[in-house]
Amino acid sequence: MQAKKAPTRGKNRKVGVVVKDKMQKTVVVAVERFVQHDLYRKRLKRTSTFMAHDELGAKTGDTVRIVESRPQSRNKRWVVEEILRKATLAAEEVAAVALA
Repeated sequence: MQAKKAPTRGKNRKVGVVVKDKMQKTVVVAVERFVQHDLYRKRLKRTSTFMAHDELGAKTGDTVRIVESRPQSRNKRWVVEEILRKATLAAEEVAAVALA
């Protein structure tokens, strides 16, 4: 018998990039969206940041999916559901690893 997943209807989900991971079990995720200017009809990029509870160990630069949850703390109302793509190493980090 398979384990039943909790119903996900009505849960708000967003995909974004981890911008900070210095806290314990908390990451800050930046989510980008496009809005259209009312008068000029130009598309504008807007970025929102969300603090999310992280049991999966996401690092800066990872692309993650977050899902809305009950309040975990004063500012934390999201949970990291899954890590979609791991960040690649920066050129400086690759050079440091090669020298070590």
